[in-house]
Amino acid sequence: MNALRGLMIAAPALLLAISARGEEPHRFPTGVSADGRYLTADDGKPFFYLGDTAWELFHRCDREEADRYLADRARKGFTVIQAVALSEVDGHSAPNPYGHLPLVDLDPARPAVKDGPENDYWDHVDFIVDRANALGLTIGFLPTWGRYWHDPIKDGKPLFNAANAESYGEWIGRRYGEKGVIWILGGDRNIEDDAQRALIDAMARGIRKGDGGKRLISFHPRGGGGSSQWFHGSDWLSFNMRQNGHGADFNGAYEKTKADYDLSPPRPVIDGEPLYEAHPIAFKADRNGHSLAADVRRPFYWDVFSGACGHTYGHHSVWQMWKPGREPINNPLLPWTEALDDPGAGQMQHGRRLLESRPMASRIPDDSIIVVDRVKTSVPGAGRYRFVATRDRDGAYAMVYAPIGRAFSVHMGAIKAPKVRAWWFDPRTGAAQSIGEFPNDGDRRFVPPSPGEALDWVLVLDDASKNYPPPGQSR
Repeated sequence: MNALRGLMIAAPALLLAISARGEEPHRFPTGVSADGRYLTADDGKPFFYLGDTAWELFHRCDREEADRYLADRARKGFTVIQAVALSEVDGHSAPNPYGHLPLVDLDPARPAVKDGPENDYWDHVDFIVDRANALGLTIGFLPTWGRYWHDPIKDGKPLFNAANAESYGEWIGRRYGEKGVIWILGGDRNIEDDAQRALIDAMARGIRKGDGGKRLISFHPRGGGGSSQWFHGSDWLSFNMRQNGHGADFNGAYEKTKADYDLSPPRPVIDGEPLYEAHPIAFKADRNGHSLAADVRRPFYWDVFSGACGHTYGHHSVWQMWKPGREPINNPLLPWTEALDDPGAGQMQHGRRLLESRPMASRIPDDSIIVVDRVKTSVPGAGRYRFVATRDRDGAYAMVYAPIGRAFSVHMGAIKAPKVRAWWFDPRTGAAQSIGEFPNDGDRRFVPPSPGEALDWVLVLDDASKNYPPPGQSR
C-alpha cells in the first residue's frame, strides 16, 4: 500500500494529451436505448448530449454572427445547441436583425411566412438550423419560451392555448422534423394546473403529427425542477430534462438527477440548465460573486456520474447574445463574442471525450465505490467539494470525480479483474497521467497529483486486460 502511494505521488508524470481528431461524422440523435438509459444516434450507437444554451440565437444573431457562434461550438466538441424559436427577450415583439417577427398578430396559429427564400423570420431559422446540421450540431429546438404559454402577454392572457399550441406544434414539426433537431418544450416554466399540462400535451401532439414521430422530445422546467414531475409517464416524452439551477454547490438538485435515473420505467435524464459560466452565483453577485470555469466543470461530473446521458453548458453572456448597446440581463461581464473563449466552454469537451473513451452503453452511477471517511463531509464531501463515481455495469472500469486534491479510498471490488490499470485525468486540460498497474484487492488509497489544492481530478480504474486507451483518447 505504501509503495503504491509513493508511486502515485513520486512517479514521473506520463502526460498523454487528447489526440487530435479529424472531422467527425455527422450523427444526430433519433432514439433511446433499449434499457432507457441513453440517447442513440441514427447509426444506433450511443449519442453523448453535450449542449450549449444559445437561447437567443435565432432572434438576436444575424447570419454572420450565427455562423461564427456555431463554428466555434462545433470546434469545441459540442453536439447540441439549445435555441428558442419564440424567444424570451421580447421575441414576440422585437424583430430579428432583418426586421422580421415570427407571428402574425401575435397568433401562434399564424406563423409569419412569405413565399420565397430569405424574406421572413422562419427563413432565418432555417438558415441557422441547416448551418448547425452541416457542422454536425443538433438543434435542441424550443418552439417557444415558457412565458408565452404561462404568463399574461396579450389581453391579459398567454399567447398560447391548447388549440393554437397543437396547430403551431404541427406546423413547426412539419417544417423542421426532417432536420437534425430535438424538441424541447417548456422553456423555464413549470406546470401549475391541468390546463397548462393539457396545453403542453397538445403542443407535443401537434409536433408528433408534424414530424411523424421522427425526433426526440423533452421538457425544460424552471430551476430546481424536472420534467419527470409532470410527464414521466407521457407517451410523447423521450427523455427527462432537469434544470438544476445556478448555485455552485452539490445540493438536492443533483441528487434528483439520480432520482430521475432511478424512476420506472427508465428514461434518459439530462441537466438542461446548470450554473452558467460568468453568472451571478445563485443570482446574488454581491454576496457570491460570478462563477468561474471550476464552478461549471463540477456540475458536468456531478450530473453525468450520477446517471445523466450528457450535459448542458451555458455562458451568461452567450445565452442572451449580449454586446454593448444591447440591454444587459443580470449583469453579463463581457460581450458574447469574447465570452466564447472563456475556459469552461473548451473544457466541456474533455468530459465528453473521457466518457466516450470507455464503453458508454454499460455505464452506471455508483457512489458506493467511494470509501466514506470517518468524517464523511471530507469524503465523499459536501457542498462544492462532493465526490461522485460511475462505473461499468460489468466491472470493466470505474471513475471517481474528486473536485479537490484530497486523498480518498476506493472499494476495488468494483473492478472485476485480477489487475487494474489506473490513471489520473485532468478535467482542465484533457490530459491523462498514468499511475501504473497493480493487483486488484481490498480498498486502496489515492492521492491526486495536486494534493491540498482546489483543483479537480478524475481517477480512472481499468481492467488491465481490456487495454483501453488513455482516458480521453479514441477507442
